[in-house]
Amino acid sequence: MSTSTSSHRDVATRPYSGFPAAHPVSATGARVVVETMERLGVRIVFGRGGSHTRTICEQLESSGSLRRVVTCHEQGAGHAAAGYALASGDVGVCIADAGHGVLNLVTALADAHLDSVPVVAVIGHASRRSSGCGVSEEIDVVSLTMPFTKHHILVTDPAEIGTALADAFHLAGSGRPGAVVVSIPEDILRAPAPGNQARRRALKGYRINTRPSLPAIRAAVELIQHSSAPVLYVGGGVVKANASEELTQLAELTGIPVVTTLMARGAFPDGHRLHYGMPGMHGTVAAVAALQRSDLLIALGARFDDRVTGQLSTFAPRARVIHVDIDPAEIGKNRAVDVAVTADCKPAIRALTETLTLAESLDFTSWRGYLESMRAAYPIGYSRPGDGSLSPQLVIETVGRTAGPNAIFTSGVGQHQMWAAHYINFTEPRRWLNSGGMGTMGYAIPAALGAKARHPDSEVWAIDGDGCFQMTCRELATAATENLPIKVALINNGNLGMVKQLQAVHYDGRYSQVDLATHSRRIPDFVALAEGLGCVALRCDREADVAQTIAEAQRVTDRPVVIDFIVNDDTLVWPMVAAGISNDHVMAAWGVRPLFTDAD
Repeated sequence: MSTSTSSHRDVATRPYSGFPAAHPVSATGARVVVETMERLGVRIVFGRGGSHTRTICEQLESSGSLRRVVTCHEQGAGHAAAGYALASGDVGVCIADAGHGVLNLVTALADAHLDSVPVVAVIGHASRRSSGCGVSEEIDVVSLTMPFTKHHILVTDPAEIGTALADAFHLAGSGRPGAVVVSIPEDILRAPAPGNQARRRALKGYRINTRPSLPAIRAAVELIQHSSAPVLYVGGGVVKANASEELTQLAELTGIPVVTTLMARGAFPDGHRLHYGMPGMHGTVAAVAALQRSDLLIALGARFDDRVTGQLSTFAPRARVIHVDIDPAEIGKNRAVDVAVTADCKPAIRALTETLTLAESLDFTSWRGYLESMRAAYPIGYSRPGDGSLSPQLVIETVGRTAGPNAIFTSGVGQHQMWAAHYINFTEPRRWLNSGGMGTMGYAIPAALGAKARHPDSEVWAIDGDGCFQMTCRELATAATENLPIKVALINNGNLGMVKQLQAVHYDGRYSQVDLATHSRRIPDFVALAEGLGCVALRCDREADVAQTIAEAQRVTDRPVVIDFIVNDDTLVWPMVAAGISNDHVMAAWGVRPLFTDAD
């Protein structure tokens, strides 16, 4: 077996935990693929096969423990695997054929990798004899996928299929999670191969530092003790580390305010007195203020991305920085740090709490008072449209309240994503799944499939926009045929809302290529389309009917449901910090206002 980087070449092998040693009993390579997945604890494989992977699909059909969910498109398979992973913490698995199949999958792989979601993709490859000859459906998959995956393993020996898969699952799920690809030539899948062969290698150069160093923790505690305005800046790494309980303990011990990024919604309960909301471009004013006026940022599994920082040179200008992250490449990448803690968030937060317990008492009452004043002065809220049309915020807020805290919500990308992040109350992690780093339109429906497959007894809602919906709505047919009765709240405002908002703000309302005709001509007719895909379809355009329509959707439990909510077509997302400017200048319906002055 060869890999695409020399740092991961085999130097020594040891049996994967719980696996018997390899034995000479022959099976086909495809059988070993499925057998190894079974032994690794895989429950579901998403995707569709083809000429290069038909042998794997045949073996999946005969598996007693693996369920195969056949998606309509490979991109849907990748997002479903990511939704499965995010909703569970397990590694999601998808399959795709060579050539066009891999090309269809790459958007989902890049999306999963940028959001640190553990996904393993098993893909077909040209046979070894014909590799490099330009045969049908052959592309250089290693060069294609390596820039936006954690690793790519090309199997070249039938005896190392199990090792490749064991390595892939270890790489995808350990350290900073990510997407890993295993490509297997079709002749290897057909060839005899030893069974029970899975062994995870000692990967030279792949070292994960999960435990924090004591000197770093002590230095961080010293900064906390000497600060007067600290804030816990919480990113998606806290969710990936399953560290929500530890985060709550740290916050309650210290009284330090908490803000949760788009990828960390639910990591800290929305209703907690110390939670000030989501920061960033469309964050709450109180959360933006917490970062801008802080004298100490305690970044936990966050990467200081531009949607949070705004103009980087003006971001949190007075703050010193403690940065906790399992990926050393993130620490100091965008913002210089004073204390670097390279570790998994769970033991790092626990160590901070244990050390602070022994320290003198902390009092941040005055600091919290300032943030409370900002929250009171600039609450998150909305007004009903003046023309009597349906408010999109009201729709999303009602869906969230009706479904309740145990429901799982996925979202597409755009205005509806921001409204969902603000108006749905999140009290637990892994109940909010969305595309952050890549901002992939079309994410919501296939991710909802994955979440529903993992949690069949949970109510799963996809909050989608009419633009996003048209990109992957075909996967509703998958939901119908595979008995995955998700529910879709389609926020139909007739246009590409976020693009229209940017054109309104930056181009004086000179709109171009944003009208989708879904309002003016009902092209497509989403009710007819959803019914044709095997769903129950409803339409709602009056506020008085919103609650009743949602209740009607909840009564359907044997098929997916789509509600076409016809909402106002001019509603914008507020607050907003325009791209590239300082977070000091927050824009809302009343215009741009410098909220944070030296007197604050």
